[in-house]
Amino acid sequence: MSRVRFNFYDHSPELPDHILETIFSYLSVLELRHCALVCKRWYRVLNDEDSDVWRTHCMKKLTEEVVKSELLIPLPSFKAKLRAFYHAWNPYDCSRNIYIKPNGFTLHRNPVAQSTDACRGKIGFQRGRHTWDIVWDGPLGTVAVIGISTKEAPLQCQGYVGLLGSDQHSWGWNLVDNQLLHNGETRGHYPLLNNCPRYQVCNFSYHGWKGWKVGERIRVILDCEKHSLAFERGYEFLGVAFKDLPHEIIFPAISAVYGNTEVSMVYSGVPMDG
Repeated sequence: MSRVRFNFYDHSPELPDHILETIFSYLSVLELRHCALVCKRWYRVLNDEDSDVWRTHCMKKLTEEVVKSELLIPLPSFKAKLRAFYHAWNPYDCSRNIYIKPNGFTLHRNPVAQSTDACRGKIGFQRGRHTWDIVWDGPLGTVAVIGISTKEAPLQCQGYVGLLGSDQHSWGWNLVDNQLLHNGETRGHYPLLNNCPRYQVCNFSYHGWKGWKVGERIRVILDCEKHSLAFERGYEFLGVAFKDLPHEIIFPAISAVYGNTEVSMVYSGVPMDG
């Protein structure tokens, strides 16, 4: 009977890579994380973010249509798409007037009058640097806020207000009037650009600055080391919006008032500097 020889140098059986990938495909994501710490070879196999291991796990959570959708095109690998899914909107941490669509990345606000509704992401952050894209489809209504919150921030209230930023537990940027909101107060105009246009359906220019366009991506940049929040549009950094954030677990969040509006969130990981 043949035996699998054990290599004491890297502490792993000398199985071909494709056999290891097949075995890893049956393990949970948490178990894969532990496996990556066993030895250099296992780490190398799992470090290939487009391998059959990550493709298999990605297809277990997402349909092929979603994987190939325009929403996830910017993500470079199967592992990145899977990671984005685990960071997407939380169906158990949102207003009763919001539900998460089958793609897992897009929330839908039902047409309920005199209500402001919010939703948070599945995973919060207390360390490191993180980025995610927000895509707001459809009209904004009178108030449309993107930003962050802790678990203590409310998810629903009466009337049409800037719910995200209405207390000490949330920080938001109202795309309708370009105002920053925190602790129930307006914290200034943002971004600090001359003749900055508002987020709107049409797309036109003011002195070379192309207007906001519904459906385009706005990148949110959370730096837990510097305790700051910033935004980016396209390849243009819009500046730091909030400083002195608390050392607490902070979640991606939005609040909306317009009926049938849809907002997608795609986590992309550590920001690319430069």
